[in-house]
Amino acid sequence: MLRATRQIVGAIALAGMLGFGSYAMAQTNQDGLINVNVGDVNVLNNADIGVAAQVAANICGVKVGPVAVLGAAVDRSGATRTVCESGRGPVTLTQN
Repeated sequence: MLRATRQIVGAIALAGMLGFGSYAMAQTNQDGLINVNVGDVNVLNNADIGVAAQVAANICGVKVGPVAVLGAAVDRSGATRTVCESGRGPVTLTQN
C-alpha cells in the first residue's frame, strides 16, 4: 500500500514539474521582438513590436493598431501571420 502511494505521489509530482517546465519555456518566447518580411526578404529582424507594426502598416497602407495586435499575437504564439499581399509578395510577421 505504501509503495503504491509513493508511486502515485511521484507521478503527480513529475507531471506537475513537466507541465511547469513547458509553461516556462513558452513564456521565454515572448520578448517583444518580431521580424517583418516582404516576400522572402527580411525587412526587419528582432524589431520591437511597435516599430515592426509601423513598418508593416506603412508597406500595406493600413492602420498601425491592428497590426500591433497581430504582432503581439505572433510574439505570444510563434505563428507567422500575413499582414497583406504587396507587389513584392506577402508582408508577414514572424517570431524572432
